[in-house]
Amino acid sequence: MNALKTAWRQLPFFVWLIALWMLLWGQFTVLSALTGLVIALFVTRVFRLPPVELSGRVNLWWGLVYIVTFLGNVVWGSLLVAWQTVDWRRQPETAIIAVPLRTDDDLIMTHVGVTASLIPGSLVVHTDRDRRIIYLHFIGVHSLADVEKQRRGVQRWEARIVRAVGSRAQVEALKSPAPEWPAAARGSDGAAGRASGGDDR
Repeated sequence: MNALKTAWRQLPFFVWLIALWMLLWGQFTVLSALTGLVIALFVTRVFRLPPVELSGRVNLWWGLVYIVTFLGNVVWGSLLVAWQTVDWRRQPETAIIAVPLRTDDDLIMTHVGVTASLIPGSLVVHTDRDRRIIYLHFIGVHSLADVEKQRRGVQRWEARIVRAVGSRAQVEALKSPAPEWPAAARGSDGAAGRASGGDDR
C-alpha cells in the first residue's frame, strides 16, 4: 500500500519528465511522448536517487497562467533574439546575472532554471544551492536597468511556479519582498556585466 501511495505521489513528477523531454526537443508528437516515457522510466528506475518530495498541491489556474505566459515568452524571446541578430545598428551586449530566489526547494529551483533556459535569450550557467542563487547568461543587456529587469523577470517565474505547484508555506514565502542583489556588487554605470557576475570584458 505504501509503495502504491508513493508511486501515485510521484506521478506528477513522472509526467513532468516526459513534458520536459518534449520541450527540450521542441516536438509535441506521439513519438516524442513515447521516447520521453522510455527516458523517464530509465531515469527513475536505473538511477536510484532519493524520491522527490512533491508538495501535493496543484493550482490549475496558476498552472494555466504559467503555460500561457511561458509560450508567449518563447515566441517573444525568439523574435527579440532574431531582431538583435539582424539589427546592424549595435551589437547585442551580454551579461551573467545573479538571481536570488525566495524559496528553498530543489525542485522549484530546477523548474525556474529550466523555464528560463527554454526561453530564447537566456541560459543557466551556474546555481548556488546553499545561497539559493541562479546565475543566468542573458543577451541584449545594455544597462543596469536591463540587469534588474531580467532579474525581476526570473523572480516572477519563480512566483508563478510556486503558485502553481508549490506548498502553502512556499506560497506564503512569496509575500515577502523579492531578494535584492547587494547594491555594492552592482558597480557603476557601464559595468553591468561585472556588476552582475557577468561578462568581464
